[in-house]
Formats: sequence, structure tokens, C-alpha cells
Amino acid sequence: MPLYTAKEIMEIIPHRQPFLLIDTIEELEPGVRALGRKCVSMNEPYFAGHFPGNPVMPGVLIVEALAQVGAVAMLSQPEMSGCTAYFAGIDKAKFRRKVLPGDVLELETQIVKVKGPVGIGRAVARVEGKVAAQAELTFAIQ
Repeated sequence: MPLYTAKEIMEIIPHRQPFLLIDTIEELEPGVRALGRKCVSMNEPYFAGHFPGNPVMPGVLIVEALAQVGAVAMLSQPEMSGCTAYFAGIDKAKFRRKVLPGDVLELETQIVKVKGPVGIGRAVARVEGKVAAQAELTFAIQ
């Protein structure tokens, strides 16, 4: 049973369909880490053009999903209620395998540093326990 459903996630971050890229939050330590899931469906709007006849989830959207999980980790702290987490940087992004319709992405972002309104997270996306993508993400909270 998920800790948060999409409806509850939308109470924490401002993203909405079709740009809400996480379905559930399974584990959460506010301000420290979060683990979320995205069930990748053939019905995703980006598959119409990426790539016709060979659908692959765009790497930038995997990184965005990881950032949304990180935003839940940061913004679930009571003192950050009502704030928004913006991307301030993406470093060391690596893409290890394709993410396809039918895959369940496990998205984990661990907050490793916070200085004032800026946080840095280490993020890893996995499918069936295998790393699909990883990156270091910088958030600016406003």
C-alpha cells in the first residue's frame, strides 16, 4: 500500500497531468529521502513522437520524475508547506537502459546537502532492480 497516492502527491507539489510523472510515494523521510513509483503506460502522450513504432521514455522525463520525488522529500517538511521546488541544476546524469511501456520505474532521491533555500539530491531510477538512470539534482526552494 503506497504512503501517498497521486492525489496526495498533488497536495505537496504543484505538478498536474500530463506532467505529474510519479504515481505513488512508497517511502518518505521528510527532508532526507523519498522513494516513488511510476507505472509507464503505452498511453503516455510522449510515446506518440518518441519514437513511433519504438516507444522509449525520454531520459529528460526520467530525470524530471526523479526531481518530483526529490521535491516531495523536500516539501513534505512542515516549514516548506506551500513552497515550490525548482530545478537549479542537473549534474552527472547517466542513462543506463531504456525505459519502455509496461516498466515500473522505482524512483529514489536522497537529499545529501541543504544550504538555505538550495538542496542537492542524488537520484537513481531503477527498473526491476537495475539502474536505468541516475543524476545529481539541485533544487531551489521558493
